[in-house]
Amino acid sequence: MAKGKFWSDFKDFAMKGNVIDMAVGVVIGGAFGKIVSSLVDDLIMPLIGSLIGGFDFTTLKATIKDVDINYGNFIQTAVDFIIIAFCIFLIIRGITRAKRKKEEAEAAAAAAAPAPKPEDVALLEEIRDLLKDKK
Repeated sequence: MAKGKFWSDFKDFAMKGNVIDMAVGVVIGGAFGKIVSSLVDDLIMPLIGSLIGGFDFTTLKATIKDVDINYGNFIQTAVDFIIIAFCIFLIIRGITRAKRKKEEAEAAAAAAAPAPKPEDVALLEEIRDLLKDKK
């Protein structure tokens, strides 16, 4: 494969709309994940900890033969995941509802508008009108 053809194919691939959209989604998703992680780490988990007596989940660990198993971090990450998944669910649900409302409005507008006459019917009506005017 020629070197120029390779770079041309790569440029075509990289400039496709789907790839660019996906890249933007990944960047925004990463930033969104950081925001939600901060929400969980800095607001939600301290509140949960204070409700159960000032407990910090990240300090939970078990030691087996000089090996620390930090299951508190796992709990923190699991809560983080659940909140991120819930937020994404709410966003997708909102977008889906907005699309559905738009489609329903378009369908209602299409149903209310008279259907266009077929071309042959319109032509026959025009001929009829011309013959009426001729009499």
